[in-house]
Parts: sequence; C-alpha cells; structure tokens
Amino acid sequence: MGERVTTPQPVSAGGLLDLIRSGRANTRAALQRATGLSRSTVGQRLDLLNRAGWLRHTTGTSTGGRPSERIAFDPTHASVLAVDLETRHARAAVLDLTGTILAEHTGPLDITEGPDHVLDHVTRWFPDLIAAAGADPSRVCGVGLSVPGPVDWEAGRVVEPPIMPGWDRHPIRERLQDAYARHVGASLEAGPVPVLVDNDANLMALAEQQANHRDCCAFVLVKVSTGIGAGVVVDGHVYRGTDGGAGDIGHIRVHDRADALCMCGSYGCLAAVASGRALAKELSGADGNAASGSDVRRLLAEGHPDAIRLAREAGRRVGEVLVTVVTLLNPGVLMLAGDLSGVPFMTGVRELLYQRAMPRTTANLQIVTSRLGDHAGLIGAATTVVEHLYSPARADARLARILTQSGRP
Repeated sequence: MGERVTTPQPVSAGGLLDLIRSGRANTRAALQRATGLSRSTVGQRLDLLNRAGWLRHTTGTSTGGRPSERIAFDPTHASVLAVDLETRHARAAVLDLTGTILAEHTGPLDITEGPDHVLDHVTRWFPDLIAAAGADPSRVCGVGLSVPGPVDWEAGRVVEPPIMPGWDRHPIRERLQDAYARHVGASLEAGPVPVLVDNDANLMALAEQQANHRDCCAFVLVKVSTGIGAGVVVDGHVYRGTDGGAGDIGHIRVHDRADALCMCGSYGCLAAVASGRALAKELSGADGNAASGSDVRRLLAEGHPDAIRLAREAGRRVGEVLVTVVTLLNPGVLMLAGDLSGVPFMTGVRELLYQRAMPRTTANLQIVTSRLGDHAGLIGAATTVVEHLYSPARADARLARILTQSGRP
C-alpha cells in the first residue's frame, strides 16, 4: 500500500489568533507567510477577529516605505476572575487577559466547611471586585479556580483530596456556575460562565514558568504549605498525568517514619513529617504557638530558632524525594514555593539534592524560590482560562457564537 497523503487544513481565524498571541506573526504579510493563505483570506479571518473585538492595530516603524500595520491581541477586551483556595483563607481577583491583576481581595475561609459554603462565600466577593477593577460584568469571559488537592482536569472535580473533606468528586464547576449566576449574573456569552479548576501547584508552576522561565522546557515547582505538592510544566504545558495525579509527592512514603499519621489516612507520608501542618504540630508542642503552615511562616519570619531548625530538616526530607524527581525529569528549574520556602528550607533541599543526585543531573539545574509569591495561584488560574478559551478550536467556536448572537453572519 502507498503512504497516505494528508491535505493540510486551512488555518482558521482561531489559528491566526494563535500566531498573533504567540508573537510568531504580527503583520498581514507575516500571517500570509506563516499560513500560506492568500491576502484576501487572511483579511477575511482578521475581519472576524476584529468584529469580535479581540485585536488591536498599531502602525509599525517605517523603513522608508509605507509603515506596516502591527496586529496584536487586545488583552483589555475581556477580563477573568480567579480564585485561589488555601486551607484557612482564600484570594480572589479580577485580571486582564495578560494576567495583570486589576483588583484583589483576601479573606479568611475554612476549606473544611465544604464546597457549597466555600464557593458561595468567595463568589459573593465577585461583584465588588468587578466594580473595583472598573470591569464590565458582561465581559467576564471565565473563572479559574485553584484548589489544594488532586483534580480530574476534564471533569473539573477534586479527587480524594486529603486536606479537603467533603470535596471528593463534588460538582465544583456546576456549583460555582450556579453561585456566579446568583451573585453576578451577566457573562460575555450565553449560558453558564466557563469555569476551569486545577491543582494549586499546577497553576503556580504554569504562572511562574510563563512569567519568568519561558525558555525552560522542563520546569518543576514544589509547594510546601499545609500540604506538599508539585507542578510540572513541560514545553509550556502542565503535565497532569493520566487522571490529574501527577505531582502528588506529599504522599510518597519516607523510610524511617512509619509512625507518622498523614491526613490521607496512611502512615509515613512525606507530608506527615515535612509539611507546614507537620511542623506546626511540632512547634505547638515546643510552645511555638502554631496551628498551620502560615503560622510556621510567621515564626520563620520572626527568626524563631525551633522553626528554623525544623524547616531545614523538612527541606532535607523533601530534598530526599526530589532527588528522584530531578533524576527522572531533568528539569532546568526547580522552584520552591509556599509557606516554608525560605532560606532554611532551601538550604536543606540543596544539601540532600547535591549530596544524593548525580552531578550530571544537577549541572544545569537552577534551584530558586517563587517570584510571583502569593499571586502565583491567581495568575496561573487566569492563564489557564485564557489559554483554554483562546485556543484555536475553542476560539473558532466562540467566534461563531459571538457573531451569531450579535446578529452578524
């Protein structure tokens, strides 16, 4: 049999948008060269994007002839809401389509009070946030939600989360859409507002990689707060594994603490001996007045000697596990984030990593701390919404709906 020959599919309006957003083509001529489309076809595709309000045009620098028109994605034509849930508090923000925070609110919230209470509570913040950002409620294109547990990405549901009792397989997306409709109402398009849910470490990793390490093809972020989790970004995309369980390193068993009971119900997990919750328990017994990872963070900032000692020991524990992670993935950047990610913890990680890993594995490895800090989860949640809604196929479907609803063919 002869080899099957496939005919390339014409590049759609969504495909042109992808080229424009990525910076690979920002003039009509460049779009023609990149796609092989005729000038008139490129013009028709751009007209669709312009009518949706997704582009902006500027005049480029002249080199003697007629200055070329520069085409760019307009990040102000819509906005995104993002929510970052922690165990004892939550953050919410309105962001533009580049991830710039326009308005933000942080408040106490106990995640153990269950999904319906928590989601309704944070959604009540939305109207004031939208007003503070000066945004149009009808032009909110989606909501991104960061949660401290494993997530089935396709279903938008948390799966067996150790520190989120009552959340297992709860219809988070649908409940948040219902709460949004009650408290905000309007959306850019007909139907429920799009909601995307992902694990906090995944979203933080995506935000940090895109913002500060875009050239790194293999990026790992480890968040150590109440629990321990890792986010992995490969070639600019989050690696989630088969069903969202990738990066759950907090439940790898350590060899010498079979007596340590973890929140997941097992004994000897890394999180049971090296997380913020584990350190808070030890510090409370040593008169450290700590109940959570954020309390440990406070004690570290105050220079509490027992907190510093325990954080360094925790770093060594986590570093022992990260030897395997780094050897398997060979990342260019290993980022430490969360409540414990200060100098004592990093020192412990470095000690074990450089002691146990092969020199070849760490020769080009940067070990750094978070640059975006407490905003990483919010920015990552917003970035995920934008990447999803403006991907070529999704953009084409949205364009068809938007133009039909506006009465324009």
